[in-house]
Amino acid sequence: MQKLHFSRRRFLKTSAALAAAGSIAPTWWRPDHVAAKEPRSGCDRPGFAAIGVGDEGMVICGRGAEWWSGKGACAFADLVAICDVDRQHAEAARAALSPKAAIYEDYRKVLERKDVEAVVIATPDHWHTKIAIEAMQAGKDVYCEKPLTLTIDEGKLLCKVAKQTGAVFQVGTQQRSDARFRLAVELVRNGRIGKLQRILVKVPGRHSKHGGPFPSRPVPAQLNWDFWLGQAPWADYRPERCHHLFRGWYEYSGGLVADWGAHHIDIAHWAMDCEDSGPVSIDGKGKLPNIPGGMNTPTSFAIDFVYPNGVRVHYKSDTKEKGVLFEGDRGRLFVNRGRITGKPVEELEEHPLPDDAVRVEKSDNQMGNFFACVKSRKTPISSVWTGHRVATALHLANISIRLGRKLTWDPAKETIVGDDEANRWLGRPQRSPYQIHI
Repeated sequence: MQKLHFSRRRFLKTSAALAAAGSIAPTWWRPDHVAAKEPRSGCDRPGFAAIGVGDEGMVICGRGAEWWSGKGACAFADLVAICDVDRQHAEAARAALSPKAAIYEDYRKVLERKDVEAVVIATPDHWHTKIAIEAMQAGKDVYCEKPLTLTIDEGKLLCKVAKQTGAVFQVGTQQRSDARFRLAVELVRNGRIGKLQRILVKVPGRHSKHGGPFPSRPVPAQLNWDFWLGQAPWADYRPERCHHLFRGWYEYSGGLVADWGAHHIDIAHWAMDCEDSGPVSIDGKGKLPNIPGGMNTPTSFAIDFVYPNGVRVHYKSDTKEKGVLFEGDRGRLFVNRGRITGKPVEELEEHPLPDDAVRVEKSDNQMGNFFACVKSRKTPISSVWTGHRVATALHLANISIRLGRKLTWDPAKETIVGDDEANRWLGRPQRSPYQIHI
């Protein structure tokens, strides 16, 4: 594919041309979900609680990420409670976001509050499911960061409880609220590259810090380390295990495979229109560090998925570029957070998508979409069901890497075919008293 740098001016010109042709809404930056009724509290701005307010929690609650329009939860709702097992995180969040918010160490106390209609969860991955389930059972709506779960079995439980409670549940895969990715998905679904054959997903090579071994340290006075560990096995405190570096440890996360994959594999699923399904074949290869007292998620990887429609998805770590390349029998299309390129994009000015083209949900802001759905009771653009299916594919990739063999998956029965050992990896033992119950 010719490497094109689709300038902002040209991108906006194409957008305007599309709008003028009536092929999209007059502006691409308007949420498609319009509130159908008042919030349950009767207020325009519902009360919410932030659970986990480290790096990502501060971003999604406060200013938001610039590439998804720079608006976090506080732009749409009132922050009434802040919860974190690190007191310094909680105090910093209160000072920056809501000086009147109450601070808690135990999220269960937050869920008892009647003025909390929704929770925004940005804890490490191994805490997502337990908090989200108990929040839904307490009558709260949930915005939960990605990757959605630690295991496949956790995702099944989340979907079950979401169905039982009717909770609004948004997953923090913010690329669904970016016009570039939405356009790419619509171009693929409308056959502008012909029959889709292959998707190449590239992500960074590693997190900023990796390796080890790391020595044990005294637990900081402001941190409840036992609570932070939660369901994970007991481990001595090491700063490199905790907070933003937790993704290097399989005990708490799916590593880079699940972290970036939750964004880009989601876009692949969206474009393939297979959001309620998943791969049938998973062949993962990866470099696993073997360092006692060190991080243990893959530092590099190459994973091949095959989907029921015959499309092959190749997902690999690459330090040079990240993004999604769609290949069809009549063309190619590349998209990431900075640009969308390819002949199908160039042709839009002269040949816009017609009025009867296939369209996907439109959202200009992931958090805004969530709170609109809290009011309307509609399904958010990144539901618990789509989030579970994406997380499932990524967990299967990690299982394949760790077992060193190809897996066959039945997406309807949600089981690994003919491999009892691999099926035991769908869940994990959980440390008492932090087990997940429904």
